[in-house]
Amino acid sequence: MLNPWRLRLLSRLDTLGTVRAVAEAANLSASSVSQQLAVLEAETHTQLLERTGRRVRLTPAGLILARRARAILDHIETVEAELRGLGEEPAGLVRLGAFQSAIHTLAVPAVTELARTHPHVDVELLELEPHESIPALRVGDADLIITTPDFVELPLGPDVDIVPLATDPIVLVVPPESAGRGPADLAAHAGEPWAFDMPQSYMANLATRLCRQAGFEPRVVCRFSNYMMTLQHVEAGLSVALLPALAVDPRYRVATRELTPAVTRTITAVIRRGARSRAAVNLVLETVRRLPVPAELTGPRTGSRSGRPAPP
Repeated sequence: MLNPWRLRLLSRLDTLGTVRAVAEAANLSASSVSQQLAVLEAETHTQLLERTGRRVRLTPAGLILARRARAILDHIETVEAELRGLGEEPAGLVRLGAFQSAIHTLAVPAVTELARTHPHVDVELLELEPHESIPALRVGDADLIITTPDFVELPLGPDVDIVPLATDPIVLVVPPESAGRGPADLAAHAGEPWAFDMPQSYMANLATRLCRQAGFEPRVVCRFSNYMMTLQHVEAGLSVALLPALAVDPRYRVATRELTPAVTRTITAVIRRGARSRAAVNLVLETVRRLPVPAELTGPRTGSRSGRPAPP
C-alpha cells in the first residue's frame, strides 16, 4: 500500500532537494521526514534513497516514484472531489496561490464570485511570490497559481499548462512633488534613496537588474515585503521605488512614471497537467480568466503557451 502522505514527502524531496527543506515545508523535524521516507522504502520493498556524505539523494527507483507521485496524488484528489460532489457540480478544495499585488485585484474577486455561484468549491488562498509559486505547484502545495514567469529562474516545463492573463508595466514610484512628465530614465535617479523588496525576491532581483542596466548601483535605504509599506515610505518622501503598476494602491499619494525603455511583466495562470482533470480546479481557472481585467493591466485574457498549451 502506498501512503499518500509519504508520497507527498518523496515528491517534495525531488523538488526541494534536501530533507531539511522538506521538513521545513511540512512543519516536521528532519528526523521525522527521514523516518517516514524509510517507512515508504519498506512499503515499496525498494531502495528509494542513497546517502552521499551527509546528504541523501533519490535512486533511479526513487526518482520514478517521486515523479509519478504527483499524478497519483492528483488522481486521489479528483476521486475525492467527485465523491463529494456526486458528479452534479464541481466541489472540493482548490489551493490558489498568487503574488501579493494579484491577491486583491485578481484572486479575491475570483474567490468572491465562486463563493456566490459555487458554494461547494472551497478555495484556499495562498500568498506566493513568483520564486515560491512554481515549487509549491509542483509539489502539490498549490493546485493553481497566478504568477509571472518572465524573470523566474526555474523553467516552466511540459508538466504544466500556462494561460496568459495580462501584462503589467513596471513603473517608477516617486513622491507626488517629484512626478515629472513622460517616461522615466532610471539613470536620472541614480542618486536617490531606494525602497526595495526583500533580498532574492522577484521584485528585488528585477529592480537591481534594471538599475545596473541603467549604469548605477542603487542605494537601498529600506526593504519591505509588503508593497503598502513601500508606498507609505515613498509617500513620505523618504525613497523612490520600482513596482508593478498593479501594486500601486491609489489610496497613497504617490506618482508613477513608466520606464524608458518600457518594462512589463507577463501575468499568467499556471496549472499542473494532472490537476486539470479536477472540475473544481478548472472552474477556478475559468473564473480568474473571465473576470474583468483591472484598469492597470493590458493584454489578452485568452490563449495559452507552454510548458504545454492549456486545453479549452
